[in-house]
Amino acid sequence: MTSGLTLLAGLIVLLAGGEFLVRGASALARKLGVSPFVVGLTVVAFGTSAPELAVNVAAALSGNGDITFGNVIGSNIANIGLIIGLTALLQPLAVHRSIVSREIPVMLAATVLAILLTLDFLAGGALNRFGRLDGAILLSCFAAFLFFTTRAALQDRRQDRFLLETEQDQQRDKEMHGVSASLLTLAGLAGVLLGSDWTVEGASGVAAAMGMSQAVIGLTIVALGTSLPELTTSLFAVRKGQADLAIGNIVGSNIFNLLFILGVSSSIRAVPVPVRGYTDLAAMAVFSLALLPFALSQRKLERHEGLLLLAGYLGYMAWRTLSTS
Repeated sequence: MTSGLTLLAGLIVLLAGGEFLVRGASALARKLGVSPFVVGLTVVAFGTSAPELAVNVAAALSGNGDITFGNVIGSNIANIGLIIGLTALLQPLAVHRSIVSREIPVMLAATVLAILLTLDFLAGGALNRFGRLDGAILLSCFAAFLFFTTRAALQDRRQDRFLLETEQDQQRDKEMHGVSASLLTLAGLAGVLLGSDWTVEGASGVAAAMGMSQAVIGLTIVALGTSLPELTTSLFAVRKGQADLAIGNIVGSNIFNLLFILGVSSSIRAVPVPVRGYTDLAAMAVFSLALLPFALSQRKLERHEGLLLLAGYLGYMAWRTLSTS
């Protein structure tokens, strides 16, 4: 099997496995008496990021830290530039109060923190990277974010639109048999693990064959592939007339990527900042800051503004792919 086919097969198996894992684990948790609210906070939130987590852990274990860096940073850029841009192009997006007061400030703080943690030269380090200490800091911040988010959701559960939506979506699997739920969960887990190995192996092969760095492959193909669940969720939200959920889902995913996925990956093995990595970090910061005016004014993100985000993403990806990697 060629590297390109391996990468394609890996992404397909990875995404299918992630979907099966979420559906099976959600149904199994319901069978065990876990409330839909708790399932929404845990199984659904973690499960939808399982593909990205699996790819990055596999890359860290195999010493392909450039893929880890490219995937995390590329996913965050794609989430805002591609997914929010495309969603707003289809239907204007409203920014709700809870997103303004909680998620967007945390996403911006996590972005700044991630950039600062790479500046090892300020402390006399010879190599700029995310080390194990950085991973511990990121995971500690994620634990604090999860604690305060859970507490706020418990206090104001009726107003948390994301949690209400995840509870409603779980009704489709409510009648699933316990054995079926268990088998679906195991199949999903196997798919995620196998797909992540194929994805990393294929991405490494494609990078070598095309003369591109693993960081660029991670930033483009792998990041786009692992962001497909978020893209699908956002497009379904538009179809159901709930496009205002898209920003909350995407911002939450970006926080999860930076604090949890990058934290876990760098705790396993240091993730170096590749050549032009700071350009990618700057691009991530610019796309993240693009949401701030809408958050402060609490107005809709209109179609022409979504078009600007989408054009910015496509332009940056084209330049980054064609430039020396």
